[in-house]
Amino acid sequence: MNDQKNDKDAMKALRQKRKAAIDRARKAIKAQNKDIKAIRQAIMEEGGRTIPEIAETTGVPASRVLLYVATLKKYGMAAEGAKDGDFFRYELAEA
Repeated sequence: MNDQKNDKDAMKALRQKRKAAIDRARKAIKAQNKDIKAIRQAIMEEGGRTIPEIAETTGVPASRVLLYVATLKKYGMAAEGAKDGDFFRYELAEA
């Protein structure tokens, strides 16, 4: 019984010690989810968009848009459409 109490106290102290790091991670995840949602919304409009168009529409830097779209593409959630000038238009993949 005493070991259980010591374990609980140790876990409580560890959580308290890592609170700032956990909060930072939570905020980062929330921001990423917000960006991904905005990117997906932008892609749905007008039959797809290029990376610069998505960046301009969402306000997310183009470098991050490229990473997020590449991830969506990797997991089958987005697909390259027709080429528009130097850039591909990205569309959401059909489920």
